[in-house]
Amino acid sequence: MSAPLSTVEMPPGTFRIGKSFTFEAGHRLPGLSPEHKCSRQHGHSYTVEVELATTAGELAGPGFVTDFADLAPFKHFLATELDHRNLHEILPFEPTSERLAQFLAGWFIQNLQPTIPGRLVAVVVRETSRSWARFDVAAQ
Repeated sequence: MSAPLSTVEMPPGTFRIGKSFTFEAGHRLPGLSPEHKCSRQHGHSYTVEVELATTAGELAGPGFVTDFADLAPFKHFLATELDHRNLHEILPFEPTSERLAQFLAGWFIQNLQPTIPGRLVAVVVRETSRSWARFDVAAQ
C-alpha cells in the first residue's frame, strides 16, 4: 500500500508548456540557384510552436507557467500579419524556417513576454509534418 497523497514531496525543477498555432503563406528563396525547387514560388501550411518555462516557485495562479489564453495576441499577429501573405514580400529577410523561427521569437519577446508570466525558451516552425526548424532563446 502506498503512502497518503499528502506525504508526496514536490521536487524542485522547471515547468515547460507549449502551444501550436497555424497559418498559410507562400514564399520563395531567391538566394538559391534557379534549379532548386525552393527558389520558385510555393506555399506551406505552417505550424508554429512556442515553448515557455518557469520554475516551480514562479508559477502564476492557480499554478500556470502562462495561461494559454494569454497567448492570443501571438495568434492574432500570425493571422493578421503573416496568414495568406507572400513572406518574401513582407519580411526584411529571406524567409527560411530558421529565420522565421528567430523572427517570431523576437516578436514574442518584444510584444508579448513583458505582459505574461513565464519565459519564452523556444520557437519551432514547421513547413510540413516532417520538416521543422527550432530557435532556442538564449537565457536572459
